[in-house]
Amino acid sequence: MASSLQVAVQMDPLEHVNIHGDSTFALMLEAQKRGHALYVYEVNSLALGEGAVEPEQSSKTRVTALMRPVTVRREEGNHATFGAPTRQSLGDMDVVLMRQDPPFDMAYITATHMLDHVHGIGPGKALVVNDPRWVRDSPEKLLVTHFPNLMPPTLVTWDIEQIRAFRAKWHDIIVKPLFGNGGSGVFRIREDDQNLNALLEMHFARSREPLMIQRYEPAVTAGDKRIILVDGEPIGAINRVPSGEDHRSNMHVGGVAKQIGLSEHDREICTAIGPFLKEHGLIFVGIDVIGQYLTEINVTSPTGLQELERFDGINGAGAIWDCIERKLNAA
Repeated sequence: MASSLQVAVQMDPLEHVNIHGDSTFALMLEAQKRGHALYVYEVNSLALGEGAVEPEQSSKTRVTALMRPVTVRREEGNHATFGAPTRQSLGDMDVVLMRQDPPFDMAYITATHMLDHVHGIGPGKALVVNDPRWVRDSPEKLLVTHFPNLMPPTLVTWDIEQIRAFRAKWHDIIVKPLFGNGGSGVFRIREDDQNLNALLEMHFARSREPLMIQRYEPAVTAGDKRIILVDGEPIGAINRVPSGEDHRSNMHVGGVAKQIGLSEHDREICTAIGPFLKEHGLIFVGIDVIGQYLTEINVTSPTGLQELERFDGINGAGAIWDCIERKLNAA
């Protein structure tokens, strides 16, 4: 296989990324450094079927997207140079990085079904990272429930009486939308908080989805640890500390990234979940650990690579590309 790979990146608009914090941008810089050719496209340009492609090429061009070749650089305000957009087959690529942000809704799920048609290694196929089937089957807040001995007390339900009973038992709880991201819509509800009923009424009036309820862990004030795993192996961690004006530690809502190492208990958690991630093609994963508890397993578009490199000198993007290249070379 040629050393230069054709890499398509399915992402939100590259024009608007934070070049000093975005993990997708770090992956693109590393790919380019290795001599790989980069293309970007947005998920709403995906097409499955013949469309504007030649019928005799349909076996190869079954999934297409409007792609732009791109060159990236770490230069504020001038971080990307694009070529002309053309509709191309994802089967002509070697690698597709699926990196658009959630919400994990039916549009997101449909995109994974479309990428199923090209995922693989060989002619007319592209290695999709992460495996679209297992992204679809591993929602961040539900995958973790397969490891109940690692989690804090947790409830997923539509049933309001069950939620009230959970608070009565644990007194101080976190209420989360099941398929949200970035800390959006996450509430802390204490024992004496009279807003629980109104919050539940508002959610269920707008959504048919259940909620996730977890016991509030006071250890979050010291930080919510994001551990990066590559092909099931931990490579490092960062700590995300709440700002003091918010109970949430997500960097999207003001949490501050701090340096932190991996504890022995962190490594035990990774040993427990790592084989599942490796077996199911979940190459780039970020798990969230509060105190002694695993709270989420993030497989859609994990973050933290740039902070990890700044704090500890760990090139996580390089580790991910090493893994991708090994898989392609071994095929």
